[in-house]
Amino acid sequence: MNFFRVILLFLIFMSPLEANTIYNLIKIPHLEIYEINTENKLKYFYAKSSFRIGVTKNIICLSSDKKTLDKKYEIIKRNLNKYSSNFLKKINLKYIVLCENLSISEINTAGVPDHIMKTLILDIKFDENYFERVIHHEVFHIINDAYKELFNKSEWMKFNLKSFKYAECSTCTKKINLDTYKKTNGFYTEYSKSTASEDMAEVFSHLMFGSNKIKNDSILDKKILFIKKNLLNIDNNFKF
Repeated sequence: MNFFRVILLFLIFMSPLEANTIYNLIKIPHLEIYEINTENKLKYFYAKSSFRIGVTKNIICLSSDKKTLDKKYEIIKRNLNKYSSNFLKKINLKYIVLCENLSISEINTAGVPDHIMKTLILDIKFDENYFERVIHHEVFHIINDAYKELFNKSEWMKFNLKSFKYAECSTCTKKINLDTYKKTNGFYTEYSKSTASEDMAEVFSHLMFGSNKIKNDSILDKKILFIKKNLLNIDNNFKF
């Protein structure tokens, strides 16, 4: 009788304990495990209910239905499997959080990277035209935050024409379009022109997603070489 009582108590308390353990790891409430036994050791969680986080509680994301989660997980896993466990350890990325309608201060965003907490939150309902590419875009922000000394903005800005100026921040401009230019002229997308770090992330995402075909663009050639060289400085086995 006591044995069955122990089993019953375990089943009752298992979910709250699991949720508390996840919260203690990455400080995001209302999460449950989606998949933790992965080849590159990434651990995937999903929002069981909506959450609000941040110092001012300005980051909001909503829960999703199982059908959408299952569909998008396969896409996300396929893209993130391009990164080895060794590389992910070097850039301090371990946890992926899946949710819907992610926003920061009421501005929609594809992802929220946090290399300190080893976490990347992804909006699985982000525009499907760009969804796979922006996964890599957000991974680059983790890389950049972990290795700022390698991805020097002053050095990067020298690649552009002297007359070009970035905005002060990515939300301080209306340059937000993610369509890939047919004529690049130094930039893959309009969003690339927002800030140096977003420009780097766009170059990296085009490299990783295989949409980096360019013709006669010496500026982009230099940017691509810069990204490749510094990724190999982090991990000389990195595969593009």
